[in-house]
Amino acid sequence: MRKHIRLCGLNIGRPSRLDRFFRPLAPIGALVLAGALAGCAIAIPLPGAADSDDEPTGSIGGRSPLGVVLDAEDWRRASAALAVALDPQGNGAPVQWSNPQSGSKGAFVQAGKPYPADAVVCRPFQADLALKSGEHAVAGAACVDKSGDWTVRDAKPRKKG
Repeated sequence: MRKHIRLCGLNIGRPSRLDRFFRPLAPIGALVLAGALAGCAIAIPLPGAADSDDEPTGSIGGRSPLGVVLDAEDWRRASAALAVALDPQGNGAPVQWSNPQSGSKGAFVQAGKPYPADAVVCRPFQADLALKSGEHAVAGAACVDKSGDWTVRDAKPRKKG
């Protein structure tokens, strides 16, 4: 015969009516708790947190559409000069650019007449660049969209001269 002790109004040693009711539900409670805690292990990727765009920013160099390494400020200055050089109303003279902070400089010049391609107007160009990495001569083509922004479509090294 089992003895039970009554301590502070609690029966110790003998299951109460609530114990008999909740004991069969214990495995279900454990599953619910395990499911809730499993949500803590789910990894949700945040856009931009681990993604790596090869877009140059600040003083970090990256490959520009010209195929050479330019930092963001060099490319900003170079692309402005490119737009002026390729302007159909321009006189065809070389357009210079420079960045005193990096020491980079260069010039763009038209290398042919404008032509239509894929519902935009494109124009060939040549560029001579003096960068920390050395002197670079580039030939390519850029196209202008309706907003007036030029985008380099093709650029490759060329022989100087």
